[in-house]
Amino acid sequence: MKQQQNLTGKQPDKPEIRSDKARKRRQNLPEAVVADVREAAKVLRRGGVILYPTDTVWGIGCDSTNAEAVARVFALKHRPDHKAMIVLVADADEAAAYVEDMPEVAFQLIEYAEKPLTIVYDKGVGLAPDLLGPEGSIGIRVTRELFSNALCRELGRPLVSTSANISGEPAAATFPEISAEILDGVDYVVNYRRDDLSKSAPSTVMRLSGSGEFKILRP
Repeated sequence: MKQQQNLTGKQPDKPEIRSDKARKRRQNLPEAVVADVREAAKVLRRGGVILYPTDTVWGIGCDSTNAEAVARVFALKHRPDHKAMIVLVADADEAAAYVEDMPEVAFQLIEYAEKPLTIVYDKGVGLAPDLLGPEGSIGIRVTRELFSNALCRELGRPLVSTSANISGEPAAATFPEISAEILDGVDYVVNYRRDDLSKSAPSTVMRLSGSGEFKILRP
């Protein structure tokens, strides 16, 4: 059942995304993972498309500010360009930098979420236009998964995240489930977690307005 509630909050200042966050996080990662993160980020900065593990399923990703890269992802998935895609960020501060009106309650919801939480905000800013939904809405999720979080920090901007499958086909929960068409259509395939056969539940999806009103779209 859909839930709706009104919570008031004010728009926080939008902080700059600082590169030292990425450096500090890399210090705690195994050397092989750091190399994987750096290579993936290098491909993304060139406008490339990658396959990578997320906090839910394996995903297809690109630089969310690069319209040409976003168009490649739509084409690879055979996905209609009117169907918006979400983006991943490293933390709530980064999310705030790409949302026009992010209420303070969003920080609390993100901090206390017990499972992956995708929040659909009324208006995204600074992102490729085709990522936005009706009237400019954007879905953003703070990822706590080790690799995707480190990659977001290394890239320094939101990362497109859409399931690694052709539209209409089942999502690939594990690496062996990814089709040859998807594998052949990307520029880089992350090595991390290829052998991990564990499956994660989909994220909770919530619509949150600038006034703090929210509605659960998927529990």
